[in-house]
Amino acid sequence: VPIVQEGVKKPNIKTTIEFISIAYSDLFGKTLDSRQLNDLATSYASFGDKKLIEDLIIKNFLKDPEVNIPSEVSMRSDVQAFVMVTYQKFYNRDPNEFELWHMTQEIEEDKSFNPEIIYYAFMTSKQYRKF
Repeated sequence: VPIVQEGVKKPNIKTTIEFISIAYSDLFGKTLDSRQLNDLATSYASFGDKKLIEDLIIKNFLKDPEVNIPSEVSMRSDVQAFVMVTYQKFYNRDPNEFELWHMTQEIEEDKSFNPEIIYYAFMTSKQYRKF
């Protein structure tokens, strides 16, 4: 019996420009100026390994001092709320019960997890790359 969760199947993959601009907007809460977007898109297009350049772009965004990432104290004060907001922010959906439980458990049990690592994991996932 096939089991399908609504909202998980996203058939369309974001274009390079969409991926870069949406990632920037998700992290900074503002749009990327056209010159920077063009520079990043050119770098993306010139690289053979698309997953590697996506990884580098996301890491570069996350290391920027102006990025809007919750603090670790904020995340750990209400892990379940952090997980809910993160799913909405990056996947435009609520997590199902298992996802909510699993992510909450992982964050609570592993003190090395911080918001930057969680954001990186979400943004480099296949699900984030799709509409």
